[in-house]
Amino acid sequence: MSTYTVGYIIGSLSKESVNRILSKALIRLAPPQLTFTEIPIKDLPLYNRDYDVDYPPEGRALKAAITNVDAVLFVTPEHNRGIPGPLKNAIDWGSRPWGDNSFTLKPSAVIGASPGKIGTAIAQLSLRSVLGYCNAPQMTSPEAYIQFHPDVFTADGDVLDDSTKQFLTGFMADFATFIARVHSVVPQLD
Repeated sequence: MSTYTVGYIIGSLSKESVNRILSKALIRLAPPQLTFTEIPIKDLPLYNRDYDVDYPPEGRALKAAITNVDAVLFVTPEHNRGIPGPLKNAIDWGSRPWGDNSFTLKPSAVIGASPGKIGTAIAQLSLRSVLGYCNAPQMTSPEAYIQFHPDVFTADGDVLDDSTKQFLTGFMADFATFIARVHSVVPQLD
């Protein structure tokens, strides 16, 4: 069985983000063939095509981090029924300049948590559209819109509710299978 390194991007900049807690839970519940590294986005300046001729160190570091992983897991909140600005900014940095898109053929999955009943459904829909444009193969099923409750998740990522734990464990197992499938049929870029 192959092992894969998954870069995870948290769409919130908050240190106390419920999506940071969700990412900890996902890592705990993932199958052993997946290892994880966070791809930070908080220090990126706002993307501007003027940078395309000379990327700043933060932009180069982001692109290198994406390139150096086998897959990307997006764990995101929803802001005003859409993708949080910092996450969209990071995707713009990672996909530019034209012809040097770090997301090309990179297996990806999207999940998010919110206190609201629809989880992060609208943000995920928008994010999927952007990732499709970036030519990133996406695990489209199962969809995962998590309603966050403090009595379900501990701050360090333990999942206290059995049905939620079972669902998230299955989500991560499916992601591992999806990554392996993509890597077996899609030529990987060096």
